[in-house]
Amino acid sequence: MTKELWINLPVKDLMKSKEFFAKLGFSFHPRHSNSDEAAGLVIGEKNIMVMLFPESTFKKFTRNEIADTKQATEVLLSIDAESREEVDEMVRKAVEAGGTAYSEPSGQGWMYGAGFTDLDGHRWNVLYMDMSKMPE
Repeated sequence: MTKELWINLPVKDLMKSKEFFAKLGFSFHPRHSNSDEAAGLVIGEKNIMVMLFPESTFKKFTRNEIADTKQATEVLLSIDAESREEVDEMVRKAVEAGGTAYSEPSGQGWMYGAGFTDLDGHRWNVLYMDMSKMPE
């Protein structure tokens, strides 16, 4: 049975992408610490791995063109936050690190979220969900 999940994303500049995500507070798997061909961004308590690959490497194993993130969204990566303040902080850090906010913070009672794009235009959704207020 499947034990791990890796999400693979193409990036234009691996070092700049690593710097961007480090500024947001993410850590990297030590397996790829000295690699110029990959970086493993570790997400959450379950240690989901988002692999960052230079576009040329990504194209070699996908055998396909890379989506133009200025014209379309190829994936929406959603991560949770522990509070509304953490949602705001994550988006603020992303913008300060060179990303763009595409969705300003807003709430729907039990759920509060916002969105940002990373340096390569991949869309990230940050959500805080107060399950005690979730409609039944």
